[in-house]
Amino acid sequence: MTGTTKTGFVTFVSAGPGDPDLLTVRAVKALAAADAVLYDDLSSGPILALARPGADMVGVGKRAGRASPKQDHVSRLLVDYALTGANVVRLKSGDSGIFGRLEEELTAVRAAGIPCEIIPGVTSAAAAAAAAGIPLTRRQEAQRIQFITAADVTGNLPPGLNIPALADPQATTVIYMGKRTFPALAEKLVAAGLSPDTPALLAEAVSTPEQYLHRSTIAGLARLLAEDRSSRPGLIILGALAEGSL
Repeated sequence: MTGTTKTGFVTFVSAGPGDPDLLTVRAVKALAAADAVLYDDLSSGPILALARPGADMVGVGKRAGRASPKQDHVSRLLVDYALTGANVVRLKSGDSGIFGRLEEELTAVRAAGIPCEIIPGVTSAAAAAAAAGIPLTRRQEAQRIQFITAADVTGNLPPGLNIPALADPQATTVIYMGKRTFPALAEKLVAAGLSPDTPALLAEAVSTPEQYLHRSTIAGLARLLAEDRSSRPGLIILGALAEGSL
């Protein structure tokens, strides 16, 4: 990457849960016009085939328990590529604004005076519900949805979670990055009054050939995940609606 006075452009493209057919038309156009694509692990695979031939393809993904690029390094790469005049796509899984560390990268790009845009996408929660054939809301019974991450930067259950809110039986709760910490979270939720028989849905690798859906209860899923966890990316949906039929 040699220096130039021309400033490029950064497009934050939300890749959805993994199936290229779930990309927006605008996302496909952005990939086709990119000079460089910086992509997450979960947004790789067949989606990368939509990038312009000859574009630089740079993997910058982070996965729990694996060696990963530091966030400041990813932000620096974005800035460096754009300062060469390149049209850069930052390809992020799901919707980039939901637990995707979008704000840190936006801050770096804007601080460097680089123009940018955000293209929204299908978040894994919506894709998982669709795959399971359920809605995320129901009149008079599940009128509120709450999204949380159950892993902090160390991979542990984040401190300061609003457990009483998460134990609300009238809400649908979607837990991102929570397979490892779910047994500890489930214990807190039951102690706060949520029934251990509350329906729970584990959704892994949604929209990909490895998709796996498992319906259980909070107590049952906690036991399962304490004993056996796959390496597939997944999320958990709690609440009455998770009981639906597959």
